[in-house]
Amino acid sequence: MSVNLAKGQQVSLRKGSGTSLAVVRMGLGWEAAPKRGLFGSRTRKIDLDASALLYAGKTPSDVVFFQHLESTDGSVRHTGDNLEGGSGDADDEAILVDLMHVPPHITQVVFTVSSYTGQTFAEVSRAHCRLMDETTGEELARYELAGGGPHTGQIMAKVFRDGEGGWTMQAIGAPAKGRTFQDLLPAIEPFL
Repeated sequence: MSVNLAKGQQVSLRKGSGTSLAVVRMGLGWEAAPKRGLFGSRTRKIDLDASALLYAGKTPSDVVFFQHLESTDGSVRHTGDNLEGGSGDADDEAILVDLMHVPPHITQVVFTVSSYTGQTFAEVSRAHCRLMDETTGEELARYELAGGGPHTGQIMAKVFRDGEGGWTMQAIGAPAKGRTFQDLLPAIEPFL
């Protein structure tokens, strides 16, 4: 059963049996908001990019994004860059995290999205971030990006070690300015 998360809410990534999930998929989906013009509604292509930053405590250790599709240790993998979105409720970009193989020194994985082409989130509609059990295809949690705004980046969510051998997901939903994950690093710090 999926949990709809609000900003700041958390959900444990343990199965009902108490065991931890093995592989999760963080999916990102979006559409361009229709614009009203002289000739009716029209939309512009928007290139959002999903990234996963691996942290050891508060120190960045590795990153997975459209130009580096797999973490150095192989535990986190990006499925590829989508340059325009528009898949409706489906995911336009996804990042797989093999929780069982994330190195022990990595304490959290932060997921960001940035507008590579510089459009603001006021031009984006129906954006979502969702976490799925990759083994079963079950949606575990969903965070809908509400509102738009003048920002070009978003700190979407993070998964972190819960101290009991498992992982927890937290919806963050914090706006930021930037076209790349590097631009978003200062905005991530308060959520570590």
